[in-house]
Amino acid sequence: MSTLEIRNPANGELVIALPADDAASVAAKAQAARAAQPAWAARPLSERLDCLRAFRAAVVAQLEALAATMTRETGKPIRMSRNELNGLLPRIDFFLAECEQAIASETVYDEGGMREQIEHVPLGVVANISAWNYPWFVGCNVILPALATGNAVLYKPSEYSTLTGLEIARLLHEAGVPRQVMACLVGGGEVGAALLAQDVDGVFFTGSHATGKRIAEAVGGRFVKLQLELGGKDPTYVREDADPKAAAESLADGAMYNTGQSCCSVERIYVHEKIHDAFVEAFVQVVGGFRMGDPVGEDTYIGPLTRLPQLDVLAAQVEDARQKGATVLTGGRVGGGSGNWFEPTVVVNVDHTMEIMREESFGPVIGIQKVRDDAEAIRLMNDTRYGLTAGVYTPDEARARRILSQVHAGSVYWNCCDRVSPRLPWSGVGDSGVGLTLSKYGIQAFTRTKAWHLRSGS
Repeated sequence: MSTLEIRNPANGELVIALPADDAASVAAKAQAARAAQPAWAARPLSERLDCLRAFRAAVVAQLEALAATMTRETGKPIRMSRNELNGLLPRIDFFLAECEQAIASETVYDEGGMREQIEHVPLGVVANISAWNYPWFVGCNVILPALATGNAVLYKPSEYSTLTGLEIARLLHEAGVPRQVMACLVGGGEVGAALLAQDVDGVFFTGSHATGKRIAEAVGGRFVKLQLELGGKDPTYVREDADPKAAAESLADGAMYNTGQSCCSVERIYVHEKIHDAFVEAFVQVVGGFRMGDPVGEDTYIGPLTRLPQLDVLAAQVEDARQKGATVLTGGRVGGGSGNWFEPTVVVNVDHTMEIMREESFGPVIGIQKVRDDAEAIRLMNDTRYGLTAGVYTPDEARARRILSQVHAGSVYWNCCDRVSPRLPWSGVGDSGVGLTLSKYGIQAFTRTKAWHLRSGS
């Protein structure tokens, strides 16, 4: 039997070696899920939601241990691990409060003995290939509404957050969800490929654009529901009427939180030339105050990168910028010693010939570019193949709305950044993916509509 090694990214030490799934075990779990799903869907919605309530209570009761597990395997600073788990609770509350109304049958016509109704029925068996950077958020965005709406879930957590994935499955089983209805698969890309080969009714993936493209090619000919949340190169524009210090404090956190490993991290910043220097000075000062260290430390802000290969990506982006004339104001180096460390890095005098302004960094690296006016900022913000989020800092809401209405992004921010709400859909444009999660539409995403034509009498 093959195994999956879990290593601590802070020091490279082996945490545990887990037995991994293979093609045969994946197929067996898929067949069991298919057999068990109808009975799960037949249970009253109230009973399925009760399982989610019990799951929520277990997360609260075991939060410290769950946070420690996530920090140990991903390197997320412990305070941020707690933040993720605490932030999960209102998402669960949203699903509990909104699910019944979101999937309620609708009568859209009733006249002359003819009734027309729309019913929302489960997709069936859902495959969820999830991400490591926010394993509770990203996993539960799919798992919880999928289960609530009557689906069975085949869940493959990232190989970089497998222990957390197993904890999610354990707590759901203890909360009353049958094991066959919520199956966790252990392994790397080969297990994901085996999952895609199964008879499933929907595929929900969060991860890189390259992997998302392979998944789309693998399932595209089967006409199943496909949702892909992929990469981003999320821009923010700071106008000349913004407070440079306040904007710098907000955006430094938006760029560096979770060591820059957020799907909606600020990845490039455009600043009006009138306040550029003041903004940069304040930004560098804020970043200089971020403590990099052991992720179990309560005062640690910058932890290790979860994935070792990303060190080379960041180093290459910084070197490419240097060679093309950029200036590195702070950081820019791989950390010494064991573990996956990269210094928080601020680069100026950048332009769009540089990889740092075009390709996703997914680390504590940011490029800041000076612009002349709104028109140049809009042009540069749209000069990308991605479109996940974008933001504007200005006291003028009308101006912010005018700018953001011209920017191609699934989510837009005025005077804030790096924010996700369960009440709003999470989606992307272009190479940032297709489909959505969250909001009432993210509940309905796990159903298909069934049209009823009902004539009374003979």
